[in-house]
Amino acid sequence: MVSGRYQKQKILLLKELFERETDEHHGLTMIQILAFLESNGISSERKSIYDDLDNLREHGMDIVAKKTASTIYMLQQRLFQLPELKLLVDAVSASRFVTRRKSFELIHKLEQLTSSHHAKELRRQVYVDNRIKNMNESIYYSIDVIHAAIAGDNQLQFRYFEYAKGAERVMRRGGLLYQISPLALLYKEENYYLAAWSDDHDAIVNYRVDRMMNVRQLELPRVQNDLISAFDPIQHLNSRFSMYSGELERVEIIFNNNLAKVVIDRFGSDLIMTTVDETHFSISIDVEISPTFLSWIFMFGTDAKILSPDYVIAQYQAMLGQVQMLYGEEL
Repeated sequence: MVSGRYQKQKILLLKELFERETDEHHGLTMIQILAFLESNGISSERKSIYDDLDNLREHGMDIVAKKTASTIYMLQQRLFQLPELKLLVDAVSASRFVTRRKSFELIHKLEQLTSSHHAKELRRQVYVDNRIKNMNESIYYSIDVIHAAIAGDNQLQFRYFEYAKGAERVMRRGGLLYQISPLALLYKEENYYLAAWSDDHDAIVNYRVDRMMNVRQLELPRVQNDLISAFDPIQHLNSRFSMYSGELERVEIIFNNNLAKVVIDRFGSDLIMTTVDETHFSISIDVEISPTFLSWIFMFGTDAKILSPDYVIAQYQAMLGQVQMLYGEEL
């Protein structure tokens, strides 16, 4: 029998064996367990294996014995069950801000949380379609730095870029550093945004986190003012369309009843919806007026109409006129 440090590895090898090769549908016989240990240079007896399995059970492993033609041993319950892992794999696969390469890396790590048999089922869950996947892998590290700066009440510094033709990165402001006071990380429409106070704009602005690079926490306290003190992340999210900034305005809109579900999905179930007639309802909401908000109204055609204020109606009419002129006729 081999002793010394190799023998001490036995219980760790058994733990790995049960985690990797067994589950509620797949088990190992005692002969297979002994053969596995032998292949790793460790001779053992059945009695010592029984003792080792008892020790693993005492430390939380749900190893059970099942009698078939011969008794098999399996790890029945785990921290994550297969349906839960499939859900996580689907979320990673579908996420737009996770690159393809990082998606496969994360899914491979998730596979380590189940048996080799179930891991094959997780691989069958992976799909890649032709949608755009984020190209900036530094986002994972940027998010950590941003969280640390918010928690530490410190300012951030970074460079900001956009994509041009051919996926070429073009630095904003000629590559000059941005310096801001981070307020909150927001997730909307499959992208991470950083809401932050900018001294340059003298306002709260949004930055796409996947377009930030060289993100660094500074040993400078965040700026404090009345606008920052009154900042509400939920209101900030709900009042913006595609995170475009604009002037915050109370807008009244009338909708056809068939759009009730769409409106509730967009503004929440606590929205006050006033009955106008048998076929219409109206809402009054605070939104930041931007091209994306007007485009959102436009996609409903004659089933939605802005009632007030007048200057927003005028902006919408101007947009409609520009679209009409694009096709050769004035509105």
